[in-house]
Amino acid sequence: MIGYAPAMPGIPILYSFRRCPYAMRARMALLVSGTIYAHREVELRDKPAAMLAASPKGTVPVLVLADGAVIDESIDIMHWALSQHDPEDWLTRADAALVAKFDGAFKHHLDRYKYAGRYDVDPLTHRAAGLAMLTELDERLKEQDYLGGATRGFSDMALFPFVRQFAGVDAEWFAACAPQGVRRWLAILVTSDLFEQAMIRIAPWADGQG
Repeated sequence: MIGYAPAMPGIPILYSFRRCPYAMRARMALLVSGTIYAHREVELRDKPAAMLAASPKGTVPVLVLADGAVIDESIDIMHWALSQHDPEDWLTRADAALVAKFDGAFKHHLDRYKYAGRYDVDPLTHRAAGLAMLTELDERLKEQDYLGGATRGFSDMALFPFVRQFAGVDAEWFAACAPQGVRRWLAILVTSDLFEQAMIRIAPWADGQG
């Protein structure tokens, strides 16, 4: 598929985990930009030494550029990829404040809704807070198909993997209670060819492989 290639001199290496929302958005930006890169799928319980050497914080995604430079924040990977080539003009539809709000407050509530036992909190309190933030998105989507206008852009791709995860905690509740515009928007994005390509299953990589 376009984007993925064996490791070879002169192309970036992406350490990724298929189900991680941060890694999803990085992969989609790399793919839409047409960047050729080596994909190294990571087992989070057995992180390869090469990844930890590149980024000791041990989280995915990690992009190692051909010159050895390391980018280990998903938003920064998106910006780097799109600065190389941005065929759909995603960067013109980047709302940094909105993305930061969802990366902060929405992710906070998502984690405590999805993993309530880990945090010893009431999941419904955090579900309600997350829903309130989705209602704000819905106000935008009443006027346009995507968060930045008539076509998908940076903000859509940065946010929807987390909204998808929120929806998946209780799909029946989400289908019944989430704002209609958000449900429609999410359905379009998760059924796109780009997302399908970004979610291709790849066998885990281990140190010593190509």
